[in-house]
Amino acid sequence: MAEEGGFAAYGPSLIGVFRDPYGRQLVQLLHGVKVADIPIQMPTKFELWINLKTAKTMGVTVPEALLARADKVIE
Repeated sequence: MAEEGGFAAYGPSLIGVFRDPYGRQLVQLLHGVKVADIPIQMPTKFELWINLKTAKTMGVTVPEALLARADKVIE
């Protein structure tokens, strides 16, 4: 959302979600494990993206501490 003009976005890392847990689940399925026997896995890596262009347009000042924690800052 932040890349498309939203102020900020926080959520699971999509690369981590699709590569790690789902990759392992796919391998299990290909080895014949039943779907019901595969445990649900929750994401462990989350990302915070901040769009400074949108913040400036909205008149919002983003604290430096928050910018330091962001995974990606769009200027």
